[in-house]
Amino acid sequence: MENKKKVAFYTLGCKLNFSETSTIARNFQNEGFYRVDFEEIADIYVINTCSVTENADKQFKQIVKKALKVNEKAFVAAVGCYAQLKPEELATVDGVDLVLGATEKFKITDYINDLSKNDMGEVHSCEIEEADFYVGSYSFGDRTRAFLKVQDGCDYKCTYCTIPFARGISRSDTMEGVLQNAKEISAKGIKEIVLTGVNIGDYGKGEFGNKKHEHTFLDLVTELDKVEGIERLRISSIEPNLLKNETIELVSKSRAFVPHFHIPLQSGSNDILKKMKRRYMKELYVDRVNKIREVMPHACIGVDVIVGFPGETDEHFLETYRFLNDLDISYLHVFTYSERDNTEAAEMEGIVAKNVRAKRSKMLRGLSVKKRRSFYESQIGTNRTVLFESENKEGYIHGFTENYVKVKTPWNPELANTLHEIKLTHIDEDGSVRLEFLGVEV
Repeated sequence: MENKKKVAFYTLGCKLNFSETSTIARNFQNEGFYRVDFEEIADIYVINTCSVTENADKQFKQIVKKALKVNEKAFVAAVGCYAQLKPEELATVDGVDLVLGATEKFKITDYINDLSKNDMGEVHSCEIEEADFYVGSYSFGDRTRAFLKVQDGCDYKCTYCTIPFARGISRSDTMEGVLQNAKEISAKGIKEIVLTGVNIGDYGKGEFGNKKHEHTFLDLVTELDKVEGIERLRISSIEPNLLKNETIELVSKSRAFVPHFHIPLQSGSNDILKKMKRRYMKELYVDRVNKIREVMPHACIGVDVIVGFPGETDEHFLETYRFLNDLDISYLHVFTYSERDNTEAAEMEGIVAKNVRAKRSKMLRGLSVKKRRSFYESQIGTNRTVLFESENKEGYIHGFTENYVKVKTPWNPELANTLHEIKLTHIDEDGSVRLEFLGVEV
């Protein structure tokens, strides 16, 4: 161990990034490196970057500083979305030695030859058109659940989004690849798998390295539902136009898929949806929610929404607010629009003032609290299955029911990573739900 080089990782952004960091870390371990925590002394610090939020750009510099504080001679590599979009910008950050774009990040060990500090970051970033091959990956968020990547890239051209520039065209893992990864995860005793990707409803595209494909997202969920040993499967986020009735029906009858959907809306105004170049109108969104409620009245439905998009007037915003208020959904993820270079939206007129964006965001976050509370209240008195996590939080252990109700009970280490039949009894003052055991471990 003494002679082994040490490597540490820091991940910004989405679950997909976390799954890819895990794969990159395994590559390092296969090459004889020893993985340590980011707070510890390492020879190499790898930062997986994100381009979606404004803060991710600023955070990057702070994380580099943090690494060099622990070991000023360490080799610092930046990979991921921001590294693909603005490699030169990252390369000029003090202390950064290597910047790798979308295709290079999985071959990072090939680029790390002598670990000597560079005066300026060395950039290896492909033209994004070259990001056309697929690298499968999965990660363990904790011992309870794993994030399994099934798809990468996006062919949509939403006017606010940089992801197609950062990750390339839509492409997928082969069916065999996904099922093999699912079996490996299951063999490690992990009870829940969350399917991730950039646009997972597009699964199948690029399976064979071209646009030909024989499988669809419905085929994927059908096959995954048969994998033995996986107790729970969760679909992370799926576009409303790609969430078909057949998929909803399958989840409702499924052995392992849980009744939890996260469906991006982005705006409740058709005018704004058109400006965003989304591929549906709000009426389709209502259809999706109604279909889920029809076959799974107890399902949890989460919604992504963006406030302050260029041209969003008070009327447009109130249209969104009322739309969401009337819709039978369970919670919101609220994003405040931020300008991104090289996107159509950045050139649009009708810029919304920052303080107005903040106010709208606050209103929708308040609505989310109300929606979640109302959803939790509707579940009191019902019998559910809970998967407990493994952390002791102030004397309590937390877990989630299959329909994503957060529960807590006094800490007991034996409950960690186990499934139990429970009855939901009442909402605690911190907003989580208390329970009564029904005496059945699943």
